[in-house]
Amino acid sequence: WLQLKGWRIVGRRVRTPMGEVDIIARRFRTTAFVEVKARSSLADLDMAVDRHRLRRVAAAASALAARHAFPGGTIRIDVILVAPGRLPRHLENIWDG
Repeated sequence: WLQLKGWRIVGRRVRTPMGEVDIIARRFRTTAFVEVKARSSLADLDMAVDRHRLRRVAAAASALAARHAFPGGTIRIDVILVAPGRLPRHLENIWDG
């Protein structure tokens, strides 16, 4: 999905002591640390990502930024929600710290 939107995937399931990042993607000077959630229904997706989980992704992203982000570039946390029979839902820059 991200590649169709012009992103280059530079990491998958990257683990740190603070947590795991499902996908690390770059487009231009932006690096996105992406949490991916798949559920069997749309209703279940609404509860798939909470503040605690995003905090762990943000901590892992912070640990990985020096290696994966461009100096002076934009870093953001995105979420992709996947349910059967639906296009993925891409929530951009979802973490506000």
